Amino acid sequence: MAKYLVIVESPAKVKTIKKFLGANYQVAASNGHVRDLPKSQLGIDVEHDYEPKYITIRGKGDILANLRKEAKKADKVYLATDPDREGEAISWHLSKALKLTEEKMYRISFNEITQNAVKTSIKEARDIDMDLVNAQQARRMLDRIVGYKISPLLWAKVKRGLSAGRVQSVALRIICDREEEINAFIPEEYWSLEAAFQLESEKKPLIAKFHGDSNGKININSKEEMDEILKKLENAEFKIASIKKGERIKKAPLPFTTSTLQQEASKKLNFSTQKTMRLAQQLYEGVDIKGSGTVGIITYLRTDSTRIAEEADLAAREYIKDNYGLEYVADEEKKTNKGKKIQDAHEAIRPTDISRLPIDIKESLSRDQYRLYQLIWKRFAASRMQAAKYETITIKIQGNSYIFVVSTSKIAFDGFMSVYIQEEDEKEETNTLLGNVDENTSLSLKEFDTKQHFTQPPAHYTEATLVKTLEELGIGRPSTYSPTITTIIARRYVAKENKNLYVTELGEVVNSIMKTAFPSIVDVNFTANLEMLLDKVEEGNVNWKTVISNFYPDLEEAVQNALLQLGEYKIEDEVTDVVCEECGRNMVIKYGPHGRFLACPGFPDCRNTKPYLEKIGVECPKCKKDIVLRKTKKGRKYYGCEDNPNCDFMSWQKPSKVPCKQCGGLLVEKGSKLVCIDEQCGYVQDKKDA
Repeated sequence: MAKYLVIVESPAKVKTIKKFLGANYQVAASNGHVRDLPKSQLGIDVEHDYEPKYITIRGKGDILANLRKEAKKADKVYLATDPDREGEAISWHLSKALKLTEEKMYRISFNEITQNAVKTSIKEARDIDMDLVNAQQARRMLDRIVGYKISPLLWAKVKRGLSAGRVQSVALRIICDREEEINAFIPEEYWSLEAAFQLESEKKPLIAKFHGDSNGKININSKEEMDEILKKLENAEFKIASIKKGERIKKAPLPFTTSTLQQEASKKLNFSTQKTMRLAQQLYEGVDIKGSGTVGIITYLRTDSTRIAEEADLAAREYIKDNYGLEYVADEEKKTNKGKKIQDAHEAIRPTDISRLPIDIKESLSRDQYRLYQLIWKRFAASRMQAAKYETITIKIQGNSYIFVVSTSKIAFDGFMSVYIQEEDEKEETNTLLGNVDENTSLSLKEFDTKQHFTQPPAHYTEATLVKTLEELGIGRPSTYSPTITTIIARRYVAKENKNLYVTELGEVVNSIMKTAFPSIVDVNFTANLEMLLDKVEEGNVNWKTVISNFYPDLEEAVQNALLQLGEYKIEDEVTDVVCEECGRNMVIKYGPHGRFLACPGFPDCRNTKPYLEKIGVECPKCKKDIVLRKTKKGRKYYGCEDNPNCDFMSWQKPSKVPCKQCGGLLVEKGSKLVCIDEQCGYVQDKKDA
């Protein structure tokens, strides 16, 4: 009979860990949390020191009954949940649900599921860290308070089953703010000038870019300015003014954290954050490798640390020395910013064994598992390698007082790039012509190439750039990035199209209410400060109930004020002049998951519905029919002709009733300005002057 019981979170880990332990050990899974706050009520006793009311999660009764039976038979119970706040809290809840005594209960944690790590953790068993537990309790209760107090308000005001979240509301605001920036952006004209020079004894011309004059860089902002420069360059004699040779160092990247893994997997593999975390979880918990059995092949996936265990660091350096040469081994371990809070002193995400090459285990992995493991393996190997070195050449060519510049670089030593190439490195250009140029080389102008450009608005957020922004602002933690983004997309506050995230009409309504009624909840600094407080709870420097007691009264007051102040904004069914063809009633505008639609007010007797096309009172410039507000399949707003698909006119910005004074064309709204839809015209005026 087994003397010891090891309880893990996931059934996938059971098989992996069981293999490492002897017959005296029984391994069982809790399937995640076993207790939580009740769904039917707030679950926090605000009258009695904000005490949480935990209940057994529905469906977990049988699991707990089996665990109790096994725990009763065992001499010792090892709680082996994940090595973070959430895992610590699950262990604590298990200890309470199973009524484990302190003498019988041991907490173990490991950063990787390997035989060495698991056996070492049993030797180093400890008590449950209540500071970690309290940090998780505080986060859970803050999220519950925000969700259960604000969501019913949104339901009442917007007439739908909406929800608010402490982190998701801030993420939505960040996306909405970017959308406003883009909509208000007015393109500015600028020009570029390149010169093609013919070198003696070379067939291929040398292309140089206009830089400025001896006083510095000159920006060309109009055709008039371009014409003036070209006029001054007429009949100019060109000569090599200077040649500068140098060296550029490109440092090896740090190993992956949760955030950087999500960003890189999005860029290189086109994975969503949710998919990346799901696959990484599988690689961490264990995959069946031919010849090795079930084994975890990466370390724990929720971390913001770039620290590497000494043993793994030495193994990686040895591998690099044997396979690439001593000159490729990094001088010393890379360090990260000491001033930043590192969650739970985790390691970075890395392979559990550097010698387990991706290609060697390819057949044991799914295609996507292989691609993600290969990315993690390459990044870790690269992080232990020397910097790449480039030889650079910059040549300045002078004509009259103006200077043109041509630069190039080539790799002198590939270093870490022999393993891992980043996106920006793939765009490096090598100009072999420059090696044949010196100060005495004669050259003649072949032709000028002038181009007109317009500045571009800020880019829409992608999942990768949103994760990066959330991390930089201190919003959320590694475990929250993926569920936050998944939630705002699932609730149709945000639509994802071709990687980009766009706010929907529904998202705009929710964000507007949150900004009006709960400015602190959607304030970036306020949310980041809350995260810092949770970190202080984890460190044992702040009482967790103090955080709750300081937060709750202000939120409760804001909710009560919002119920009164937002009453006038309640969305009623708007009656239209569209007659229901089935029963003759005037149809009304309803709000659904995809935005507004027309419905018969006779529901449920009459169930007729149809799309709602809101006319904006502007003629289509192509066919003179009405322009209407439309939505993409995923809920993003745009303006198009009512005769679509026969007429293909569309605009992301709202067209104005005021015509362009310069070309007579269509003006569109961009913030406080009206801008001609034809960029070549470039006419701009203030809305108030229209």
